Amino acid sequence: MAKHKLVKVLFAAFIMSIMVMSGCGTKKESETSGSKENGEKPYEITMAYIASSNIEDVENVQEEINKITREKINANVTLLPISGGAWTQQTNLMLTGTEKLDLIVSSSFYNYGSQAVKGQLLPLDELLESHGKGILKEMPEHMINATKIDGKIYGVPSVRDWASDHGFIMRKDLVDKYNIDLSKVKTIEDMGEIFKIIKDNEPGVDPIVNTGDLLSTVETYIYPHFDRLGDNIGVLEMKEDNWKVENLYEHPIYKDAVNLAREWYKADYIIKDAATSDEVGYNIVKSGKGFGYFTNMKPGLETQETIRSGREMVAVRVTAPYQFTTSATSFMMSLAKNSENPEKAMDFMNLLYTDADIMNLLTLGIEDKHYELNEEEFAVQLEEGSKYVFNQWLIGNNFLTHIWEGNDKEYWEELSVFNESAEISPAFGFSFNATPVKTEIAATANVLEQYRKGLETGTLDPEKALPEFNKKLKAAGSDKILEEKQKQLDEWRKNQ
Repeated sequence: MAKHKLVKVLFAAFIMSIMVMSGCGTKKESETSGSKENGEKPYEITMAYIASSNIEDVENVQEEINKITREKINANVTLLPISGGAWTQQTNLMLTGTEKLDLIVSSSFYNYGSQAVKGQLLPLDELLESHGKGILKEMPEHMINATKIDGKIYGVPSVRDWASDHGFIMRKDLVDKYNIDLSKVKTIEDMGEIFKIIKDNEPGVDPIVNTGDLLSTVETYIYPHFDRLGDNIGVLEMKEDNWKVENLYEHPIYKDAVNLAREWYKADYIIKDAATSDEVGYNIVKSGKGFGYFTNMKPGLETQETIRSGREMVAVRVTAPYQFTTSATSFMMSLAKNSENPEKAMDFMNLLYTDADIMNLLTLGIEDKHYELNEEEFAVQLEEGSKYVFNQWLIGNNFLTHIWEGNDKEYWEELSVFNESAEISPAFGFSFNATPVKTEIAATANVLEQYRKGLETGTLDPEKALPEFNKKLKAAGSDKILEEKQKQLDEWRKNQ
């Protein structure tokens, strides 16, 4: 596969504070708009974001953030965490209604394109120039351009691991107990011998505890081969001079992947309720009933998952790192159409990319209440744990935040290098507009729901289920989706 040179991502100098210009009532810059001296009542900003678990102490964190925002932009912020399971339905009701909402996490995984096309999100181009200059300084041009819908920006990516590789993360105590040599693992198939050791010697411990989230055996197997082009119906195999859109589920590589998953499921390596369970892998490991799980990776993942699972974890990586359009569009911040003051909402968004105090509060909580800083300035978990949990990668400039103990002092620099090292998809920047085939997208979604989890967890026998799956996809209109995606991809190429 040809390597495509990634535009250098410059993270060297992050703005750790912003200048507050006193006594100025103009709105030239986010730092000056709505300052307290003009006598205006603070604007009330509501920000909705995805929460992976019940979050306590949100109001306490919110008040500490508001001490800063009242001073800097004359605004208060209401944090609105919504569980992943309720996210699509609840945010759809908010965006189609008149409920108070200013900022919202947007994602290509959660209908970002259709939200923009329907006018549920506001275009940001002019607001970024007038009230988001800090964002523009921090955001590489190619990353923000990748979010454009019909030539306009509707979302700003969080500054995070924009590249990822894939592999398996597992309990270190069991790796050490059986003297497992992870250096011998070069491919995903090599993991089979390790899973056999755990299955044969650790009763009650499932070797693979990926559940219905589909960060699975199959996902890891196919990851280095395809750009999904926005969804799974119609993919681009990343090989030299190839621009043909194909049905992923008819591809021989996908067939090999689901056959491997089936083999491991029959060998009892994969947890039996993988296709139906809502429990996350790290909680199963935490309970002592799981060995590990496949996942997308980045530098420092071991530390992150050790904290989440409560057990020391080690990882083995079986793919190179890549960047796709979804590297930019998977987690963004957008402005909702419901906002009564988009300028003030953009002022706060700007702070998420420039103000270290706000980002540390939002992502880590209150110092000495939810975490501590040790002598080396690393963030450390409190012995009694924390009542505040936040998915840090969702929002803002992560490179402003304290580094968790267990990582290197130069962690953010390492992550920058990792981002730069990634192979970039030839279709980076292409976004599929599903509107012309929305009926077919809805119909195929029902078929995907019926078959995909079963196939990719090994629960269904691909010998029978895979032909049925593809037959029903075609009946639901998958060929029409392929044709439309090919048409849009060809048009995008002409304009590059």
